[in-house]
Amino acid sequence: MDKREMMELIQKTGVIAIMRAKSSDQLLAAADAIKAGGVQVIEVTMTTPGALDVIRQATERYGADVLFGVGSVLDPESARAAILAGAQFVVSPTLNLKTIELCHRYSIPVVPGAYTPTEILTAWEAGADMVKVFPASVGGPAYFKAIKAPLPQVKLVPVGGVNLDTTADFIRAGADAVGVGSALVSQKLLEAGDFAALTERARRLCQEVAKGQGA
Repeated sequence: MDKREMMELIQKTGVIAIMRAKSSDQLLAAADAIKAGGVQVIEVTMTTPGALDVIRQATERYGADVLFGVGSVLDPESARAAILAGAQFVVSPTLNLKTIELCHRYSIPVVPGAYTPTEILTAWEAGADMVKVFPASVGGPAYFKAIKAPLPQVKLVPVGGVNLDTTADFIRAGADAVGVGSALVSQKLLEAGDFAALTERARRLCQEVAKGQGA
């Protein structure tokens, strides 16, 4: 899958599942569950124990069926290690221009974090494929609508406080996808092994994205 196809899948799915788990087995079981619900893009945070091994296992297991990326990347060195392990996209909570440059070198989609209009435009002009607006809960969908008015060309992904109740509103306000963490894959459900509930959450989240896109 090339970079263009990866970006098309992210925007088509409209959901980036942000996953933190205590083991690779737990994370892969959760990935199976949300894939069954329609979510095909998964971000494994670098705070997950053995994150690079998890990414390596996941990309071998799913191939092109699921897009596996890495999140919480703070520097180009971590990005390179993740890419060499098989990460198919890179997400950061902050804006690091050297990380964007490195991802371009490997033709890997990169989604840096930003919040203010100046930060967002700086990230976009540096070559970000999408910009992660974090924490999105601070300004909510109204902030997205305000940002998109002068910057309609920038592809935005809200992260932080996104859930079933707010997803459609963020999409209507101009978000190109949403990043969802514990509202989709909660530690409580993981520890309970309630993977059927994860599948149902994923299905409902995809429905909310479709609702927002159809508005």
